[in-house]
Amino acid sequence: MKITLNRINDDYLFECKNSIGNSILLDNISQSEGTKAVSPMESLLMAVAGCSGIDMVSIMKKQRQELTNFSAEAEGERVQMDEAKPFKTINVKFFLEGKIDPKKAQKAAELSFEKYCSVSKTLEPNVTVNYEVFVNGEKVGV
Repeated sequence: MKITLNRINDDYLFECKNSIGNSILLDNISQSEGTKAVSPMESLLMAVAGCSGIDMVSIMKKQRQELTNFSAEAEGERVQMDEAKPFKTINVKFFLEGKIDPKKAQKAAELSFEKYCSVSKTLEPNVTVNYEVFVNGEKVGV
């Protein structure tokens, strides 16, 4: 797996491309005026939610669950460490709608984070990733 990064203005705006030409824009959001993209740390939150979301949809399709809507929110808590501010904790909330067995939705999330999500596994053990699942507006699990 390989990506390329190219600076596309005189400030901090970068275009990142994968090997088949799909791209995202990254920018320095601390320079809030004129920000045109997401920050690298925001993209990491997006990657955690996206990776586990892909896992969950795949698992739920195999379980023959009828998803009519799937969304997620991810929020990260950062800590000061020398000059850097890495994530200490990431909390992800999944919102699923449709004809779904809540136990199967919870199991799909468990499998994603404990077994399949390469992004969250890459962050272990330095970052704690927590998750919650909501099915048709109701929180599932403990």
